[in-house]
Amino acid sequence: MKLSFPEYHLFQLLRRFDNQHLPLDLFLSQYFRAHKQLGSKDRRTIAQAVYGMSRWQSLIDFLVEGQPSWEKRYALFRCFQPDQYLYVNSIPLHTRVSFPEELFSLLVEDYGKEKAIRLCQICNTEAPVVVRANPLKITRDALLKRFVEIEFDVTPCKYSPFGIQFKHRAPLIALPEFKEGLFEIQDEASQCVARLVNAQPGERVLDYCAGAGGKTLAFAHQMENQGQIYLHDIRPYILEQAKKRLKKAGIQNAQFLHPKHPHLETLKKKLDWVLVDAPCTGTGTMRRNPDQKWRFSHALLDQLIGQQRMIFEQALSYVKPGGHIVYATCSLLHAENEKQVAHFLEIYNLEMVGDPFVSLPSYEGMDGFFAASFKKMDA
Repeated sequence: MKLSFPEYHLFQLLRRFDNQHLPLDLFLSQYFRAHKQLGSKDRRTIAQAVYGMSRWQSLIDFLVEGQPSWEKRYALFRCFQPDQYLYVNSIPLHTRVSFPEELFSLLVEDYGKEKAIRLCQICNTEAPVVVRANPLKITRDALLKRFVEIEFDVTPCKYSPFGIQFKHRAPLIALPEFKEGLFEIQDEASQCVARLVNAQPGERVLDYCAGAGGKTLAFAHQMENQGQIYLHDIRPYILEQAKKRLKKAGIQNAQFLHPKHPHLETLKKKLDWVLVDAPCTGTGTMRRNPDQKWRFSHALLDQLIGQQRMIFEQALSYVKPGGHIVYATCSLLHAENEKQVAHFLEIYNLEMVGDPFVSLPSYEGMDGFFAASFKKMDA
C-alpha cells in the first residue's frame, strides 16, 4: 500500500508510541515538535486518526481479521461507524462502547448501565476547546471581542465567568494573545474547581499537587498579587513550567517549593487555603487522553486511593485551624470522590463547606471533575 506523507508519519508515530510510556497527548506534541515539516493540516489529520483509533481500539480490534496491526486498524477506521455496532449483542457491551471491562463495570456500578453507556460514548468523542481569560490582564468580554475580530466562532461559558468555548479547533498557542498571557487553555470544569479556592488578598495558599500551575493560574487573580501562593510538586521540572506560566500571566506573589525545600516545614498549620488536586484515574478527562483507559486496572485504582489519602493527610498538616482544604480529582469514580470525602470526614475533624462540585462529561460541554471544600475545625 502506497502511503501519503501524513500516513507515513502516522504509522511511524504509532509504532514509536507502542514502545514508550508517555501519555498520548504529550507524546504527540513531542513528535510534532521533532517533525516540523508536518504542516497544520497534516498534524490535524494525524491527530484525528491517532485519537480516533485509541478511543475505539477495543471495538476495532474485535472487528479486524486476524492479529490486529496499526495498518489493519487504520484501514477499518477510515470507514468506521461505531454507532452501528452498539446494539449488536454478539459483541460484549463493554467492547461496543470501547472501554476496558473492569472500568466499564465500575461505571455501571456507580451510574447504572444506561448512564454508563452514555458516559462511555461521550468519552469517545472529541473534547471541546475552552480557554480562560486572565482577569489580571483582560476582561472576558474584551477577549471575546478580539476572538470575534479574528473570525473565531466563540461563545462565553455558562458556569465559569472567565471561560470561552470555541466551536472549532484553532492554533491558539500561536496567537499573540496567548503569548501575552491574556488567556490559558483550560476546561470549564477545571476552572470551576479552582474557584472553590476562595483565597482573598493577604492570605496564604498552598497548591500542594501544583503540576504546571493550571489551577493556581485560575484562582490567583482573586488575591490581587497580595499575600502568598506556594506551589508544591514532587517533579521539579514541572514546577519550572509553572514558574514560566505564572510569570507570563502577571502573577507576582508565588513561591515554588520542591519536596525537600526547607520552607515547607515552617508552613505547617499556618495556611488559609490548601488545594489538593490529587493524582487519579483521569476517567473524567478520557476524551483528551483516551490511551489512559487502556492502562486502567483495579490494582491501579487501589494504589491511587491509597495515594490520595496519604497526600490529603500531608496537605492537611499545612492548614491552620479555621482554614480550608479543597480536594479535587478529574475522576468519575465514586471510590475516588464521594467515598474519599466520607473517609476524610470520618477520620479528621473537618466540616464540609457547601456541596461538592460535580461535573460529568457532556457533548460539547465540560469534562468530568469532582471537588469538595472542607473547613479545619481542630486547634
